[in-house]
Amino acid sequence: MSEIGSPTYLPVLPLDDAVVLPGMSVTFPVGDPEQAEALDDAVDGRVVLVPRQNGQFASIGAVAAVLGDMALPDGTRGVALEALHRAELGPADVGSPSLRVEVHEILEPEIAGIEVDTLTREYKAVVQEVADQRGDGPRVAQFLSGIEDPGRLADTSGYAPEIPVGKKIEILETIDVMERLRIAIDAQRERLADASLRRQIRRDVSEGMDKAQREMLLRRQLEEVRKELGEFGDDNDDWQTRFDEAGLPEEARKEAERELARLERNSEGPEAGMIRTYLEWMVSIPWEKRSEEHLDVPEAREVLDADHAGLEKVKERILEYLAVRKLRRDRELDDGKSGVILTLVGPPGTGKTSLGQSVARALGREFARISLGGIRDEAEIRGHRRTYVGALPGRIVRALREAGTRNPVIMLDEVDKVGADWRGDPSSALLEVLDPAQNHTFRDHYLDVELDLSEVLFIATANMSDSIPGPLLDRMEVIALDGYTEYEKLAIAKDYLLPRRIESNGLREDEVDVPDSVIKCVIADYTREAGVRNLERELGTVVRKAATKIAEGEDGPIAVAPDDLRELLGRPKFFNEAAERTAVPGVATGLAVTGTGGDVLFVEATGMPGDDRSDRLVLTGQLGDVMRESARIALSYVRSHADELGANVTALGGEIHMHVPAGAVPKDGPSAGVTMVTALASLLSGRTVKPTVGMTGEVTLQGRVLPIGGVKQKLLAAHRAGLTDVIIPERNRGDLDEVPESVLEELTVHPVLTVGEVLDLALEGTPAAAAQPS
Repeated sequence: MSEIGSPTYLPVLPLDDAVVLPGMSVTFPVGDPEQAEALDDAVDGRVVLVPRQNGQFASIGAVAAVLGDMALPDGTRGVALEALHRAELGPADVGSPSLRVEVHEILEPEIAGIEVDTLTREYKAVVQEVADQRGDGPRVAQFLSGIEDPGRLADTSGYAPEIPVGKKIEILETIDVMERLRIAIDAQRERLADASLRRQIRRDVSEGMDKAQREMLLRRQLEEVRKELGEFGDDNDDWQTRFDEAGLPEEARKEAERELARLERNSEGPEAGMIRTYLEWMVSIPWEKRSEEHLDVPEAREVLDADHAGLEKVKERILEYLAVRKLRRDRELDDGKSGVILTLVGPPGTGKTSLGQSVARALGREFARISLGGIRDEAEIRGHRRTYVGALPGRIVRALREAGTRNPVIMLDEVDKVGADWRGDPSSALLEVLDPAQNHTFRDHYLDVELDLSEVLFIATANMSDSIPGPLLDRMEVIALDGYTEYEKLAIAKDYLLPRRIESNGLREDEVDVPDSVIKCVIADYTREAGVRNLERELGTVVRKAATKIAEGEDGPIAVAPDDLRELLGRPKFFNEAAERTAVPGVATGLAVTGTGGDVLFVEATGMPGDDRSDRLVLTGQLGDVMRESARIALSYVRSHADELGANVTALGGEIHMHVPAGAVPKDGPSAGVTMVTALASLLSGRTVKPTVGMTGEVTLQGRVLPIGGVKQKLLAAHRAGLTDVIIPERNRGDLDEVPESVLEELTVHPVLTVGEVLDLALEGTPAAAAQPS
């Protein structure tokens, strides 16, 4: 038990709603006269601190030493005190000017044992946990480590402002040290629970406020962005109304409503943005909106003729399509499906892309263009699945949204240049798109619902049909655009190209005069092509030169003469070189088809002394396997018919070198066979090839001339090159029906069956006259 010391009288310093326990050092403001009187009447610098709660003094006080007075920052009086020990309060000294009471010091005995050690460790652990939560754990740990007395350790609870005054008074009035420790531990546990709860509440409130503030800021920014874009926010969206307005089919409506339900359940989740994007795509697709077709065939003919000169075959096929559509609609047989995939195949610059726009204008439909050149990812056609970040529908769906109707004209440009790699084969995805029997149930991976493409008129374009995959080509109706004649180019330049260039360069029609003779010179000397793209480019250069003169103050009109072209366009780029090239034996003029249309090529052959390898044949000019085989067949034929050809037997025993310029351009195909035979026969017989003759055809070992393709393009190329005689296989005679009459009038076409006929027509002189002794 604690002992009571000898009595003494000390002034009472009352503490309202505050408790100072022994061992505490405090500084507090002197707030009322009673406290000031007690301090002024201190005995030996000591007072007794007595808590007062609800007007009632505690039965135990704490004797404190007055360490000093001071002025607080607010100007009031402050005092520093150190509580020394507990004291039992006795009767008051009635003769004192201030309230003095008899004070008996309570002496605390030293105690030890397992129980007190356990309570001491528990108290320190609880206080340390509270300090750790408040962030001052190291300082408190150092403070507690310096206190060994259990009673004094319990009294450190007075420093905790969270412990109620009543609990602190209870600790002050508890004399038994073990019981005091238990009360202090309970008070600190309540403090720890309260601190944990407060911390959790602060964290929850802080997180909630941070999230709410962040969301509020993002929503405000989103509203501003949508306001700038002319869109409306999701809060104002009535999705069901938008579904009704879009006319979603049953399957699409079901999928859209399923996604809408997900959005409503988690409107602020990470997937909300993706779901909103998906719903926007669903309501932006023209599920029911159609363009009213104009099926007036005469009016459509006028539109096509106004936009394009020539191309009669293409126009006739389009008008046939319109006529069939009109009859089916008038006779109530129209199911809304096009049932045809038109594919325009021809060299660059022949008007394939612009023709698609004219078709759309003639039909009264919307037009959209999809460039397929170089795409290698199947998702470009079918779209990406929504599980991928940044997923979007394919180009077909995007073209439909761009057109705004379900029956537009969609042009698939450069379909022959679609690639394939590890990401898939886009041409395989096109099989469903371009199949009238399947495309009414086309399924885009992003939308994941069936989309009816049967009312879309697809028009594909390509430079060459050979590079289009077979299954895809089988679904297309190919219409060839083989190029323009010189007269057609002249008409196109006068009616379309030149007026367009004059307008684009800021001139009026009366300010520049470009006569037909100038246009013809540009066509012949500067633009030997199947289309008119380079022709328009060169005419643009001529017009710009005129515009420069007008801008410099020269009076119009600026007249352009053929002699001015060298100054305006530079030296001519093309020449009629057949006569020059075939002036020596061993050179023959052939006709070929390239990616840019028909063209003229020369086959050159020369001989030289050989060694024991007398059958050696050297081939150069980047020839493909088929063309190399044609060269060997040609040599075998000439060697086997050397006598009747008047061939030089000595030359046949040497080395023969055959070359096809230009060496940088790859070449292949069997149609150069007769040209190679003619070049070899010319070389070995010494007879030159007629400079006006061009030829094409496959040759066999028996000397038969087999049919080839591209007759129209080759004859157009021969006409452009200034040739007057063309040798073709007999079995290609029917292809002459496709060649314009204006070209046939200036060309003499010789259909042949055998190589002998070719040589008779192509070589100068006779075999007997040219034969050389062996």
